[in-house]
Amino acid sequence: MICRRCGADAGVERPGRRDACPRCDADLHACVQCRFYAPGQYNNCNEPQAERVLDPERSNYCDYFSPGAGRVGGADTGKDAVKARLDALFGKKS
Repeated sequence: MICRRCGADAGVERPGRRDACPRCDADLHACVQCRFYAPGQYNNCNEPQAERVLDPERSNYCDYFSPGAGRVGGADTGKDAVKARLDALFGKKS
């Protein structure tokens, strides 16, 4: 798994609740590290059955956690990513 905060290889495939990045000490079993993390969505999550998590940067007990493969520095669901997907779908206007 790659840490989304610093980009280091965390050395684990499926992190446990207490696992942290060996380089920057970021929690690995946290919303911001999950493929379902979606800022702006209900509960900041694309998984409709997931319970609300107050701090997406901190470790949690979510059963739906799945390591994400987005860009380093944040989830790949920001405004730029959404705009790029819309441009690809509808064609970029000049």
